[in-house]
Amino acid sequence: MAEGSISTTMPSYKLTYFNVRGRAELARYLFLAAGRDFEDYRIQREDWPELKPKTTFGQLPILEVDGEQLAQSNAIARYLAREFDMAGENSWEQALCDQTLELINDLIKELVAAELQKNAGEVVFPKFLGIFESMLAKNGKYLVGSGLTVADLALYAVFDTPLQNVPNMMDKTPKLKAHRAMIEAIPKINEYISKREKTDI
Repeated sequence: MAEGSISTTMPSYKLTYFNVRGRAELARYLFLAAGRDFEDYRIQREDWPELKPKTTFGQLPILEVDGEQLAQSNAIARYLAREFDMAGENSWEQALCDQTLELINDLIKELVAAELQKNAGEVVFPKFLGIFESMLAKNGKYLVGSGLTVADLALYAVFDTPLQNVPNMMDKTPKLKAHRAMIEAIPKINEYISKREKTDI
């Protein structure tokens, strides 16, 4: 096998991040939903300075596939979605999944800005909750197409922390609330969540 290539047999996966949900949780959900084995390697903050120079861009998360590193959380998510057939059934659905990932990035950016202005609860969340509710009203059970995709798991992941702080946030968006319950009912995700250590992010 040529240097820098990935084996065509069942690959070995190692996901490295801190012991929080953060930017690695979507990748974890993809592995769990697909029923694929991976090493969920969580480092302590004090170990980061030693590891940092050995990573692709000096940041986490990183995914190692047969020893080859892939950085950037959305690149990791998109790669895993393609590998696990959760990227959409055709190029249009793949574009819609990408659209949702970009929309979720917009949500995160607006939340960061809103925290400085203290208007997340009054402005940002109602706006995006409404957008996602409308998407589900238009498409049905899933955000994209007729099956589970990275878009659904990304939506689930981005609301983990907000719902931890405001549990009734989705009471006025029943389709979104039902969508979240559907994701949470996936056996391996449900098992993981039931055992997951509670963290701030």
